[in-house]
Amino acid sequence: MELSKETLASPTSRLAPSPTGDLHLGNVRTFLLNWSLGRNLGWNLILRHEDLDANRASLEQIETIESSMGWLGIDWDGPSIRQSEDLVPYREAMDRLATRRMVFRSSLSRREIRDALNAPHTGGELRFPSSLRPTPGEAWSFSDESTGHRFAMPPGIETVEDELQGEDRFDPAEETGDPVVWTREGRPAYQLAVVVDDHEHGVTDVLRGEDLLPSAARQQRLARALDFESAPRWWHVPLVTDGDGRRLAKRDGDRGLHGYMSAGVTASRIIGLLAYRSGLQDMRRPMGIDRFRRLVDRAALEALVVRERECPCRVLDEDHHWLVSCNA
Repeated sequence: MELSKETLASPTSRLAPSPTGDLHLGNVRTFLLNWSLGRNLGWNLILRHEDLDANRASLEQIETIESSMGWLGIDWDGPSIRQSEDLVPYREAMDRLATRRMVFRSSLSRREIRDALNAPHTGGELRFPSSLRPTPGEAWSFSDESTGHRFAMPPGIETVEDELQGEDRFDPAEETGDPVVWTREGRPAYQLAVVVDDHEHGVTDVLRGEDLLPSAARQQRLARALDFESAPRWWHVPLVTDGDGRRLAKRDGDRGLHGYMSAGVTASRIIGLLAYRSGLQDMRRPMGIDRFRRLVDRAALEALVVRERECPCRVLDEDHHWLVSCNA
């Protein structure tokens, strides 16, 4: 979708759900914080569905997400965007990187990488070191879209200036190595897609979960390799966890947003619970989205980050029972 000149010239943020399942309360809190801060600061807000995972994303989930966000009172500017609608900008970015010999074909599986490195299986992100890059030649090109490609991550420290977390220093080449930027399914991978999209859509401010803070360093490197003028301002907020300290996930079933909607829970009850767990009110009670918005500014987010370093935001079983008790 082509955005207006006015949107591209104005401060802009994006709400970027993955339509691979129901929104959980952690997603909802981040979207509420992003929407509230953005509306208070006069940002344009884009809704961008990150639907490049063709095996899991669906139009049905896109419709469900948009319905759920509208039910909460979250709006956005202009029609929503689907990444899968137009792959041309990603191909152009890959061509640019290939011309500079910064991407290479790689079909190595996770198991093959572990075996080559004699690395134990930990289940986390696997580092792809420069030692596994192919020798100079035809592999350093972008001529076969059905083959996986990686970005040759430059070495050195990358400083990330975050509006809420302060300054962080990362070395992506040492921490994760060369990231996948194009998949065997013929589509861009996450790291490339968000960099290209944020540039194409004029995104100036990204508010998202702090688990993606290390990705900011990789994305800054990619943006620089593509000659994009600057990275967006980063606003990374803490994640919401369950009572055992595990981050919330789409597998949580009836504790997803659509599950609560189907059970008759009101939007104000969802918002009120998240306001309480975020320290924005002192007890569980319903709250409308306009009231939530008035409570969110930079100072409130800075306080939230500091508080949740010591006391993470947790949604407990008792919170679930309070939500559904409105129909008891």
